[in-house]
Amino acid sequence: MLYNNFMSKNYLNLMKEEIEKVKKNNTNPKLLLHCCCAPCFLAVPESILKSFKIDIFYFNPNIYPQSEYEKRLDNIYALKEKLKLNSNIIIAEYDPSEFYDKVKGFEQEKERGERCNICIALRMEECAKNAKEKKYDYFCTTLTSGPLKNADFINKTGEDLANKYGINYLFSDFKKENGYLNSINKCKELNIYRQNYCGCEFSIR
Repeated sequence: MLYNNFMSKNYLNLMKEEIEKVKKNNTNPKLLLHCCCAPCFLAVPESILKSFKIDIFYFNPNIYPQSEYEKRLDNIYALKEKLKLNSNIIIAEYDPSEFYDKVKGFEQEKERGERCNICIALRMEECAKNAKEKKYDYFCTTLTSGPLKNADFINKTGEDLANKYGINYLFSDFKKENGYLNSINKCKELNIYRQNYCGCEFSIR
């Protein structure tokens, strides 16, 4: 799945338009938000937290080693407490073989290459499936907060999964409008662990 040349849209505006629709309808729809780590969650704008009933979906079989996986999860729990979030944290099974099986042959790819696309699609599809099964109104991912993540690919994947599973996808580009910078500052302010690599053992390079 190569969408590196997919024509860019203004995903930030699409997100804002959807938030305005939600506000007008005054429905507070349920959103299942795939979250890779606490710093990425901190890039999510306040308007989403106020407009949706958000539950956090932690499915990240790519994260290496397991101690890192657990540390990131612990910090999501810490963030929930510090921000007083009224959100459930749904933890999917941690099975790194899911990731390794999918990316076999792409181990030497650079970050933002096809290995990353495969990994992102794997996690987003699990979120979409769970959102549909558990009757959420929307699904989304915090992955667009990363400066090395391809927002075109992520949003195109979300759009395709929305069509596949019959559920709404919330477009995003969380790094925009100082989202990434705000995340860095909030991590310092709240004493939240901020990792220095994406997650998999190949990204440590």
